[in-house]
Amino acid sequence: MLLSLAIIFLVGLSAAAIFEKIGLPRIIGMLGVGIAVSPYVLDLLDESVLGISTELRQMALIIILIKAGLSLNLSDLKKVGRPAVMMSFVPACFEIAGYVIFAPLLLGVSYIEAAVMGAVLSAVSPAVVVPRMVRLIEEKYGTEKSIPQMILAGASCDDVFVIVLFSTFVTMAQGGSVKAVDFLNIPVSIVLGVLLGAVTGLCICFLFEISYKHNNKIRNSIKVIVMLGTAFLLMSAETLAKPYAAVSGLLAVVAMACIVKLRADKSVSLRLSEKFGKLWIAAEVILFVLVGAAVDVRYTLEAGAFALLMIFIALAFRAVGVVVCMAGTKLTAKERLFCIIAYLPKATVQAAIGSVPLSLGLPCGKTVLSVAVLAILITAPLGAVGIDKTSHRILQKCNS
Repeated sequence: MLLSLAIIFLVGLSAAAIFEKIGLPRIIGMLGVGIAVSPYVLDLLDESVLGISTELRQMALIIILIKAGLSLNLSDLKKVGRPAVMMSFVPACFEIAGYVIFAPLLLGVSYIEAAVMGAVLSAVSPAVVVPRMVRLIEEKYGTEKSIPQMILAGASCDDVFVIVLFSTFVTMAQGGSVKAVDFLNIPVSIVLGVLLGAVTGLCICFLFEISYKHNNKIRNSIKVIVMLGTAFLLMSAETLAKPYAAVSGLLAVVAMACIVKLRADKSVSLRLSEKFGKLWIAAEVILFVLVGAAVDVRYTLEAGAFALLMIFIALAFRAVGVVVCMAGTKLTAKERLFCIIAYLPKATVQAAIGSVPLSLGLPCGKTVLSVAVLAILITAPLGAVGIDKTSHRILQKCNS
């Protein structure tokens, strides 16, 4: 395991530095290393690391979501309003519609199998999008119109919506019955996640305040550990509550961090944000190298030209969905284009659930996995490059 971790950190960081030096996003180097050392290419990673790959990726994602919550200003998010809510489900719906219409024609799958494929492929990657939006918020690019805040919030909710749809469509593909209550899990999961996170955030603030009043000041490093441990509990609560109620652990983590930022002293929240930023340096490498390692590149060769065409058709549908969300806003044409680019990347969710239809024995399983792998390899670098290259040119810097 130690050798595998050494490879992940040292080779991953080296590749990231090389790509950054030549003007490309670090993520491309890390994904490339992950693909190269994966069991499907050089097979350099120990089974013990691959066995906990999902948990390690989840931990890394939690770190950046806490950082996002500590950077997110709730008043800015409230100012965005309707578009932020629409961004959490409208673009995904449009993309799924694209798959349902064209996948049966291009890939020879049934309509319900096309819906399963669309649910796998329609989730935006928070791992790619969130850290970039956090950076833009800190640099104050686009914050006057709350553009990065809107994208960050939408990307965080988007996954909840898509995963619930995925579970529903898979049940239908297996011949099971679907009830209307299944779709109620989407708003329930979001609302309960936010409420759980808000209450937890208030409890953490109370703990910090009590310790300060009793002259037992908690060091910021300890506060980081407390927040990180609590975030792990919130993610576990999602699993524990699953038989009884749908709860979004990821949204709970963001909400907890938002409340800490809101209630804690400004200097404390700034220091916590800095410390989680430092943790992200290591977590980022783990996340993207292991996402790359989960990609079975053998399926890209089987995907074919029609799969490639299908991906770009679906992205065009997604772009229309983003434009619909932006209707009635004061955003310029270029700013709307940036929102479309920011909603392109796919990686985390596709790596996590892309192989599920195949493991369940669905006839479309191999096709879904092939398209998912191809989508990761195309859209993750495309979205990352697009965001990095256009953000400072398109978005205005807020001087206040």
